[in-house]
Amino acid sequence: MQFKLKSLWRAGALLLVLSLATTAHADPAKDLAVVGRSLTFLENGPSGKAVLGVVFDASKPASVAEKNAVMAALGAGLSAGSITLVGKPVEASEVGGVSGVAALYLTKGVNEAAVGSAAKSKKLITIGDAACATSGACVMSVSTDPKVDIEVNRAAAAAVGATFKSAFSMMIHQI
Repeated sequence: MQFKLKSLWRAGALLLVLSLATTAHADPAKDLAVVGRSLTFLENGPSGKAVLGVVFDASKPASVAEKNAVMAALGAGLSAGSITLVGKPVEASEVGGVSGVAALYLTKGVNEAAVGSAAKSKKLITIGDAACATSGACVMSVSTDPKVDIEVNRAAAAAVGATFKSAFSMMIHQI
């Protein structure tokens, strides 16, 4: 009986550790797949190969680590609906001169207000966390953990000229 209790306790502890490990970090590939599918709901949006600028701050290790994880998840191209996302690293200070990208993905730690402003002047869609979308620095946020949640900032979308198809409005939260 005592052996069974110890085994049961160990198994429970192992499950707890594994569940904490899997929920501690979102899966970049899942988030990026939703980002790609979301971009297909843009009126006159990208199709085929779409370059996603991954904006990072080289002076912040967490930002660089997230950029590396996103670039690894994208690999040579991540198919999502009718587009294939390909990554292009972009230093935050270089956003004003970036070209050839369909959208910008902001890593944590970048100056969202500065990047958002530079992206708006170039009419680029920005994607970040929920706080970035709420502030208006990002057009949208995507999270897949624990469930898919897409937020779109209407004012930020209007500022870059982004119009989403009506079917998309049933799947998102507009702020």
